[in-house]
Amino acid sequence: MIDTIGQLLLLTLAAGTPLVFAALGELVTEKSGVLNLGVEGMMLVGAVIAFIVAATTKSAWLGVVAGMLAGAALALLFAVVTLTLQANQVASGLALSLFGVGLSAFIGLGYVSVVIEPIPPIAGVNPLVLLSLVLFVAIQWFLYKTRAGLVLRAVGESPQSAHAIGYPVVAIRYLAVLFGGACAGLGGAYLSLVYNPSWVEGTTAGRGWIALALVVFATWKPWRVLAGAYLFGGVTLAQFQAQALGVEIPAQYLSMLPYVATIVVLAIISRDAATIKLNAPASLGRPFHPDA
Repeated sequence: MIDTIGQLLLLTLAAGTPLVFAALGELVTEKSGVLNLGVEGMMLVGAVIAFIVAATTKSAWLGVVAGMLAGAALALLFAVVTLTLQANQVASGLALSLFGVGLSAFIGLGYVSVVIEPIPPIAGVNPLVLLSLVLFVAIQWFLYKTRAGLVLRAVGESPQSAHAIGYPVVAIRYLAVLFGGACAGLGGAYLSLVYNPSWVEGTTAGRGWIALALVVFATWKPWRVLAGAYLFGGVTLAQFQAQALGVEIPAQYLSMLPYVATIVVLAIISRDAATIKLNAPASLGRPFHPDA
């Protein structure tokens, strides 16, 4: 019984890990006042690039690094368009997501049937699952226990004030966006190299959008993001268990279950609109120009 519970716990952690990476990265981005809706696209490009590099070099770890760099590269494109050229963040993020979906499908055409060796677990736990927990602790500490984290949150709350006292607001936002992109790419790399070691078009299955919802419904708190990600993982696992037991529910409904359950539960948890408004970075999605 204990072994079964332990196995279910490990499977839940594994299913929730890509969301942990993507949502925590987006949380840091939004804490700086930037709204990047391109998480799905960055995850997909990170996934396909990670898989291609791993298949070519026979090194899954090189694939992980490549996936992070690919996600960061798309995030840099978004940052240039929105932070330097002052384009609308919502429209640019949606365009980035669509671009990532199409680009990943195109460059992954020749790798659909390729087989690679996944990153092996350590004592039953994959190293990237452990890395996601380390990332959570690091972000929690950074945001609330360091001066740099305080500056990042100040930029998200009032970029004008932060600029007035000498902080490079645009540079800080660039770094936050790049970090978020690297985390999204890492989440994608985990999907194609560990969770389902293969490349399939649309392998993220909407997880990028769930990650965006997690950040808002978690009221920009890292521990709530972590809980929401594992909730998704647990319901995903329940879906597979139901299919294995032959539950007579159409497969389409079972596939919807993790997404619907995650959103419903998080919406109930955060039903206090005043709390969301209070915790949201005040300048979220608003352009800032130092010369304005």
